Amino acid sequence: MTISGGSALPKEEIERMVKDAEAHAAEDHKRREEAEARNTAEQLVYSTEKFLADSGDKIPADGRGDVDAALADLKDALKDGSGATPEDISAKTAKLSEESQKLGTAMYAAAQAEGEGAGSAGAGSADGQHAHAAADEDVIDAEVVDDETESKK
Repeated sequence: MTISGGSALPKEEIERMVKDAEAHAAEDHKRREEAEARNTAEQLVYSTEKFLADSGDKIPADGRGDVDAALADLKDALKDGSGATPEDISAKTAKLSEESQKLGTAMYAAAQAEGEGAGSAGAGSADGQHAHAAADEDVIDAEVVDDETESKK
């Protein structure tokens, strides 16, 4: 806490304010930790729900159950009156983050495997793209120069 010199407060009042701030410093720190844990958890809940909604058809069925369970557990901890401590919320946040990363990895692996299967079918279209690129090779870069402007300089 900082009190500037231009204050019109008496010296006793300033000293009382400083003592109050020191007495409540631990409580303020605890409230800050709780707010930060809740904010991080709420952000993760939102992003996980958005991820699940956007990628619903691409998610492997076997991996979603763990994410849903961790998501529900964290949402319950965030409810008012749940009695969850910042440490509980942080632990459940870490669990949800871990489970959603596993799901993302599984989705990526499935997409890679699907892409490899489609890679041989897409080889024929690559030749068509190469022919189109060859037709673009006849393009000539040019620059427009205005002779009148240069002669006036």
